[in-house]
Amino acid sequence: MTIHQADDDRLILDSVDRFLERDVAPYAHKLEHDDEWPADIVEKMRELGLFGATIGTDYGGLGLSCTTYATIVERVSRVWMSVTGIFNSHLIMAAAVERFGTPEQKTKWLPRFASGELRGGIALTEPDAGTDLQAIRTRAHRQGDSWIVNGTKTWISNGIKGHVLAVLVKTDPEAEPRHKGISLFLIEKGPGFSVSRKLEKLGYKGIDSAELQFQDCAVPAENLIGGVPGKGFAMIMAGLELGRINVAARGVGIAQAALDEAVKYSQIRKTFGKPICEHQAIQLTLGEMATRAEAARLLVRNAAQAYDRGERCDMEAGMAKYFATEAGLTNSMDAMRVHGGYGYSKEFPVERLYRDAPLLTIGEGTNELQRIIIAKQLIARNPV
Repeated sequence: MTIHQADDDRLILDSVDRFLERDVAPYAHKLEHDDEWPADIVEKMRELGLFGATIGTDYGGLGLSCTTYATIVERVSRVWMSVTGIFNSHLIMAAAVERFGTPEQKTKWLPRFASGELRGGIALTEPDAGTDLQAIRTRAHRQGDSWIVNGTKTWISNGIKGHVLAVLVKTDPEAEPRHKGISLFLIEKGPGFSVSRKLEKLGYKGIDSAELQFQDCAVPAENLIGGVPGKGFAMIMAGLELGRINVAARGVGIAQAALDEAVKYSQIRKTFGKPICEHQAIQLTLGEMATRAEAARLLVRNAAQAYDRGERCDMEAGMAKYFATEAGLTNSMDAMRVHGGYGYSKEFPVERLYRDAPLLTIGEGTNELQRIIIAKQLIARNPV
């Protein structure tokens, strides 16, 4: 990184910090508990350029490195994790177009994605297909200059408020191996594309999660990302490296926020005539929490730097995602215990952290899957 790049990144991070302090922190608690989509915050993110964070400058984006982007995600998650999902899913969609789209697709879509004029995400999961994406049932068949899409997607972030989604479908159900029959389309809201319901969640509120229906939805053939069918699975797998680093960074944010709250509360709360931070049992917990958060941060940084070097980093991203999200989950529980009964109250942020953290261990590939990916890559990289 050059000195100029470092200065630019510092300015961007400073702007994000001011945005969080001024426009997110004072409102997050109420918006989250009301499960209200944060329209004003989204507009501020547009102004900051966050919807173009990782999109190249040639298309109007900020062109940030994955390392800087992960730092932004961590900082936002420390204040309100839900906000990160509004721009992360969007950026995975944009990355698919930027990395694999035709020149015409890049010119048409990326500037509008970068400005936030068009926002969206990725539609992968189905009622019977989550981790095993090759089992999707949503199908598309060619009809003239269009592809006709039919099927259901579920747990889709930005499904209600988004304008366009990158949708994974089967264009050749008979293909073997199965992944060769899967394609990725950009589908705008319109006839044949409806939101069947908003999904209620334990945490991660504010951002909309929806079930989507496609019924004889005609999609222009020019919206097939890359222009050639059968390449969609590889596109999504490549995009999930960025997605998993993002989720790992969220885990760091949750872990650090839980630590911050525990450290603060432990100095205020007194028992037996002294602040609880002076009791050895609390000190042991705080020491574990701090070490866990920092170790997670370093794993995320390692994965992001590998991504920035253009290296295959599914193992590094898997390690970061697995450890950092477990760190967020464990630290949120530890913070609740440090707070005692107040940790179970909606008055303090800890209960929100405790509700948000479990999602991270499931989304973008379960942590069980991450350990399998790590092991397989470990063997592949170290043959006897």
